[in-house]
Amino acid sequence: MTQIKESSTRNFNKGLSITSCPVTYAINKIGGHWKPIILYQLMSGPKRYSELKRAIPAVTEKMLIQHLKQLQEDNLVIRKAENVVPPFVTYYLSEAGEDLTVVLDAMAEWGLRDSKRYMKSA
Repeated sequence: MTQIKESSTRNFNKGLSITSCPVTYAINKIGGHWKPIILYQLMSGPKRYSELKRAIPAVTEKMLIQHLKQLQEDNLVIRKAENVVPPFVTYYLSEAGEDLTVVLDAMAEWGLRDSKRYMKSA
């Protein structure tokens, strides 16, 4: 799998976000289409890669692997690999990832409320 360049825009923005506003910092860690969905799936407990792929069928393997690596780098997800054949890899939320459950729950509640409003007005 290709690695993310050290000089990438993502890494540059991540560096800037540390010194700017806390919302920017949080969005740089959990922003994007797939990261919040991956984190939300891990809120119910540890999952293997195949379980995450089944739970999020629209995500490509490349995107899922890339975002899992980014979430690991940001210390939101922990990857535990068992040294057995076939390899047994489990992903679960770190302490910082667990702290995000309140935020993700609030986003989910807002999403339900707003989608109901949207359906009423449509």
